[in-house]
Amino acid sequence: MDRDDYIGQVRTELDALKRILERLPSDEIEKIVGMAEIMAAAIRRGNVIFTCGNGGSAADAQHIAGELVGRFRRKKIKGYKSFALTVNSSVVTALANDFSYDEVFSKQLESLGNEGDVLLALSTSGNSPNILRAIEMSSDLGMTSFAFTGVDGGRMAGIAEICLIVPDDDFARIQEVHMTMGHILCGLVEEMVVNG
Repeated sequence: MDRDDYIGQVRTELDALKRILERLPSDEIEKIVGMAEIMAAAIRRGNVIFTCGNGGSAADAQHIAGELVGRFRRKKIKGYKSFALTVNSSVVTALANDFSYDEVFSKQLESLGNEGDVLLALSTSGNSPNILRAIEMSSDLGMTSFAFTGVDGGRMAGIAEICLIVPDDDFARIQEVHMTMGHILCGLVEEMVVNG
């Protein structure tokens, strides 16, 4: 392959992402607004937005929590209470060792979560056992659960209160759309909180 072939490969990847974004159904887009409304109300009450995911989705979960804590576009406002359940390696490894990896997020929510808090869970397949348990725990605690997933939504689509499904089976494209929607979500939350 020569340089032009690689340039063509980049264009092919970008075109694939563009096609997914263009075919994202309107009802999936509306879900982002619904999530933002609930998150903004939770923030105004002083509740916490928790996030979780595995692998690349863990990085996206941390990124979204970071945007909420550090503010998104309005740098002169106070950040919001948000916590990625992926970040404390001592807690995550202790829970995985003492219980199971399936409980690394749910056990943290059991200790930290409260009624009125929100969980945003990310999984490209929608079937990650530790994510499913986190959603179930959030329900037990009276929290609101949101999911970002792909393909057909997996089991998460049936248990999360609002589930954004990226209609594709390529994990890279799904995660790219998740992060795009995560940024949009953070921007909407910020506007809704600021404008009351």
